Amino acid sequence: MSGFKEYGQYDAMGLAELVRKGDVTASELCEAAIERIEQVNPKVNAVVTPMYDAGRGTAARPLPDGPLAGAPFLLKDLLAAFAGVPMTSGSKAYRNFVPDYDAEMVKRFKKAGLVILGKTNTPELGLMGVTEPEVFGPCRNPWHTDYTPGGSSGGSAAAVAAGMVPMAAGGDGGGSIRIPAAYCGLFGLKPSRGRNPSGPRHGWSWQGAVQEHVITRSVRDSAAALDATQGPDTGAPYEISPPSGSYLEAIGTPPGKLTIGFSVTSPIGANVHPECVKAVVETAKLLEDLGHRVEEKQTGVDGKAVAKAYLTMNFGEVAADLEEMRAVLGRKVTASDVEPTTYTLGLLGRAVSAGEFVAAMRAWDRSARQMGAFFQAYDVYMTPTTAYLPAKIGALQPSPVENALMKVVNTLEIGRLLKATGIVDQLASKSLERTPFTQVANLCGLPAMTVPLHWTPDGLPCGTHFIAPFGREERLFQLAAQLEEARPWAGRKPRVWAA
Repeated sequence: MSGFKEYGQYDAMGLAELVRKGDVTASELCEAAIERIEQVNPKVNAVVTPMYDAGRGTAARPLPDGPLAGAPFLLKDLLAAFAGVPMTSGSKAYRNFVPDYDAEMVKRFKKAGLVILGKTNTPELGLMGVTEPEVFGPCRNPWHTDYTPGGSSGGSAAAVAAGMVPMAAGGDGGGSIRIPAAYCGLFGLKPSRGRNPSGPRHGWSWQGAVQEHVITRSVRDSAAALDATQGPDTGAPYEISPPSGSYLEAIGTPPGKLTIGFSVTSPIGANVHPECVKAVVETAKLLEDLGHRVEEKQTGVDGKAVAKAYLTMNFGEVAADLEEMRAVLGRKVTASDVEPTTYTLGLLGRAVSAGEFVAAMRAWDRSARQMGAFFQAYDVYMTPTTAYLPAKIGALQPSPVENALMKVVNTLEIGRLLKATGIVDQLASKSLERTPFTQVANLCGLPAMTVPLHWTPDGLPCGTHFIAPFGREERLFQLAAQLEEARPWAGRKPRVWAA
């Protein structure tokens, strides 16, 4: 592969170390990554906007010092503005939108010396837990291409799992880093609210639910990336306390004996797949063997209230997104400009009153206080990452009856009438049935991660989810590094990798 056939054997830090030692050049790594993308992407549809010339330019210039400099990298095609490159947000309405600025996270990725080679597939506006946008078509799971890699960072997860790059950017507003990482057998961490910047165009995204970070194969890559990106930017709405030291250094320190509460019960009262339960039960046994105290314990947070509050925010944000879309289109947005589900969600958002929206925000606050109380007695909370295994491509798309209903609603713009039917509660149950465990960390601003410790007999990954107190990313990294050492996963390769 372009003179460097061992490309896929290394994580990002491993590749960067080869560059520092002079064993390979950044340009050689860049060409190896491009060749791998060209070879594998037709099978999974992870990369939707190649940026090969930009990557070659970066690789040819002197690199900064740092543990990631020279490693190939991909951006998620949402929020990650790169001046002069289209940012579609998975929507045909934005297909020709080209920002004239770099997002602060992109600036920091560049400053770290990452070689950015493209942008990855995402559902329209990042709204779905599957990555099947009409504008680019479905992204596929490298472990089994009939299945979804999850969403909304599905393209990034699929690209890393397929060996295109060792690390890719993601964003997480309700599980969008952790869900695809779990479905693709990868490590994914969502930082605390405010840990990473969201400027220069956003104070915070989704009322503070969104945090951007990366999806990786190794724990150390994630830690090194957070070292490179953490900290406030100009005009940040608030500043979180900085870490006491380097996250990369922290993973070399054992976490000590932790008290870990866990639950395998869906917080919204739905079923949980036996393999997802098994993943947590096996992890609990492993944690006990490692010297931790593990006991079954729920947090006391009202899961159904969390789901409803999360969706209320979601509706309002979609309505605001459609309003902002006017500036790009130069006219009012119509139902034909976006996918039917997106337009319907926007109509529901317009039907939500200011009072209802604020009440939802107060539910977030109550949940955060309850989680704070839980962490007075427990160091970490553990659950399945998802309640189900990955769905088959297309299985979660609206049914013909649902599409017909949305067409009527969207044509007549009767969002308020639709809301009056009680559809919000139904949507809360249906849309989060498969992924009910991740949203509470977003609403409460807590750091959370998924660790790949279990695979089904059919070879599909199944993640284990951990939440830590606010600002305690180092605790998660230390625990993840301990689990990675006890039960390594880097040697597992999906079907696409071996093909």
